[in-house]
Amino acid sequence: MKVLWNEKIVDREEVRIDIEDRGYQYGDGIYEVIRIYQGKMFMAEEHFQRLANSAAKIKMALPYDTEILRDKLCKLIEIEGITDGEVYLQVTRGVLSPRNHVFPPQGSITGVLTANVIPFQRPLAMQEEGLKATLIPDQRWLHCDIKSLSLLGNLLSLEEARSAGFDEALLHREGFFTEASASNLWFVSKGTVYTHPDGNLVLPGITKMKVLALCQELAIPVKEEAVAIDRLAEFDECFITNSVWEIVPIVAVDGLPVGEGRRGAVTSSLQQAYIEATKRN
Repeated sequence: MKVLWNEKIVDREEVRIDIEDRGYQYGDGIYEVIRIYQGKMFMAEEHFQRLANSAAKIKMALPYDTEILRDKLCKLIEIEGITDGEVYLQVTRGVLSPRNHVFPPQGSITGVLTANVIPFQRPLAMQEEGLKATLIPDQRWLHCDIKSLSLLGNLLSLEEARSAGFDEALLHREGFFTEASASNLWFVSKGTVYTHPDGNLVLPGITKMKVLALCQELAIPVKEEAVAIDRLAEFDECFITNSVWEIVPIVAVDGLPVGEGRRGAVTSSLQQAYIEATKRN
């Protein structure tokens, strides 16, 4: 397998990450996951912009500009021969010796960038059958708008859900839904779609961005507002979105069906529109 390591495409076995790397020691870094369709990255510019935004929010300089990154990732996809899959890339602040909690002066350290491509097919069965979820308090940090390597809070919520026999966790804070464990969260009531507005409590999802645009194209009303957890029984549909799974229905929460307990018409329409959008990639 070939991977991108800083500015070189090398065999995976050649990559060496220093034990003093701040990503390893502190989770001091950021990442992106970009889907590949027909051998091309989908919504790459939006992903690169979010990467740059996350870097700015943690006062970290990217090792090189995103145009160079795009070219190198395209070359890596070509070398690996991936038609349908995903790119995983991450950037850390690199090595600061001796170990020190204080950020180094900006510009004094060049970040360490790694990326690999992974074959992946659209999860059609999941998209049709949906997932069963449970409500879990959102105990993550208050900078969820940063796509940080520090995902322990997300992992703990999913582990709690899985240990209780559910597929997914629907997170809530102070009585309002925020996200799922690694996805943006949506509800549908009487044909209107609801999702949490962007801000520090949720990740500004790239798939979320596309779904909002598709709602406009399909004349589906949207309200970007926080949804109270005590309104759950009012909703006809629920779904989650992320770049890997695209759009996946949530058909039951804590053992009770959402709507009719199956994928709803709005979710299905958005799924089909999203698939068509990827074909135009």
